Amino acid sequence: MKDLIEAYRLMLTIRCFEEKVEELFSRGLIGGTTHPASGQEAVAVGACAALEKDDYVTSTHRGHGHMIARGGDPNRIMAELYGKETGYSRGRGGSQLMMDLSLGFLGSNGITGGGIPIATGAALSSQRRKSGQVALCFFGDGASNQGTFHESLNMAGLWKLPVVYVCENNLYAMSTPVAQAVPIPHIADRAASYGFPGQVVDGNDVLAVHQAVAAACARARRGEGPTLLECKTYRFSGHSRGDPRKYRTVEEELAWREKGPLARFKAELTSRGLLTGRADQALKRDVKRRVAEAVAFARKSPAPDPATLGEGVFA
Repeated sequence: MKDLIEAYRLMLTIRCFEEKVEELFSRGLIGGTTHPASGQEAVAVGACAALEKDDYVTSTHRGHGHMIARGGDPNRIMAELYGKETGYSRGRGGSQLMMDLSLGFLGSNGITGGGIPIATGAALSSQRRKSGQVALCFFGDGASNQGTFHESLNMAGLWKLPVVYVCENNLYAMSTPVAQAVPIPHIADRAASYGFPGQVVDGNDVLAVHQAVAAACARARRGEGPTLLECKTYRFSGHSRGDPRKYRTVEEELAWREKGPLARFKAELTSRGLLTGRADQALKRDVKRRVAEAVAFARKSPAPDPATLGEGVFA
């Protein structure tokens, strides 16, 4: 990873953005729903930092962090949450439906496992065009039980497609513990069924994530096919807005917070002499200001013209 401080700043931005979004929803200032990714910042930043500019990314219903890590504009993300014309989907899609082709970001997705076949198709396109592009596919542990997962991985393994599947295993599919839904210890072990490597990664260690994704991308570019990475992490918030998290214990949540990605990376940067307490506080102030600017931008942006609401809608 070339710029460790920039990676830390991105992780801080994702955390601050998500916490602000939760606050805005709780105050009734944003409608609809949202799925925060607080606690999963290391996966988004570590993975996206391993990509080339023209590579592809597909995301999930929990996609704000992925988009920010890929270079998305917090102003436009926040504007979309506010339902404004300046949002990524012109205020029509909301939290789960944002994309930016200029970033190779093929979209967040409200369908569990919906991005997996999209990434697989993008990888097939890359292979056919011999473009050297890799498709990075984020999905959760719950999506690994969908038919789209098995069908896509089977095809990718058969045709040796240049795709990296990144499972963000945050231990719960909505409220179902992964151990009650998956009969094997590691989702990564499923890769063997389709003829390519699977690897378990510490999803709270941004450097470990980056190293694993970089190696998987290099393998894909050599024409050796896909890789399945299972990044074990934890979401600090509930599944979505209004989730009381009664299926988890306070002790479990506290234990995971103590080994959260931001605290770990801060300690690593400090031990290397790259970050001081003063510099850390300055970074946090800058990030907080940046997120406040995104909120201000969204609030001041115009609402969509009702006469245009049918544009871009297909049925």
